[in-house]
Formats: sequence, structure tokens, C-alpha cells
Amino acid sequence: MDGDIDNGRQELHLLVDQLPMDQVAAALQYMRYLRIDPVVLSLLNAPSDDEPYTEEQRARDAGAAASIAGGEGISHAEVLREFGLQPPEHV
Repeated sequence: MDGDIDNGRQELHLLVDQLPMDQVAAALQYMRYLRIDPVVLSLLNAPSDDEPYTEEQRARDAGAAASIAGGEGISHAEVLREFGLQPPEHV
């Protein structure tokens, strides 16, 4: 098994050495992608949400948007204060 891995690495090195310069950035990006944390990788590869967006949800979301547009709601700063946190200072 180790021999297969070693041969695979050698072949990978050869392939990288043979890449045209205009493909190096794409190969590098892909290699970095393969090194991502397995949990993050599984999230990136997860299927999109396939549940239907119901009329009830649309109505509830429209009501929330109208409420916010009307000045109702709680600001981010208020929520942070409620939990004893400070809003980040603007740089």
C-alpha cells in the first residue's frame, strides 16, 4: 500500500512539473481545496436544500421584511448589548 502512495506522489510531482504555467494557479487552488478540513469539505459538497419554499414561509418573510422596513425590530447593537457584548469598533 505504501508503494502505491509513493508512486502516486511521484506521479503527482511529475504531473505538476509538466503543467503549463497558465494552469498552475488552478491546480494550486484545487490542491488547497483537497487540504480543507473534512467537515468543511463535506459542507461544501453537501446537496443544496431541496425543501420547497412554502407560501406560509413567503408570507412570514414578507411580514418580517415589512416590519424591518417600518423601523421595527432590534438592531445588531441592541442584541449584542442584551448579551453583554460590545459592537466592534469601526476601523
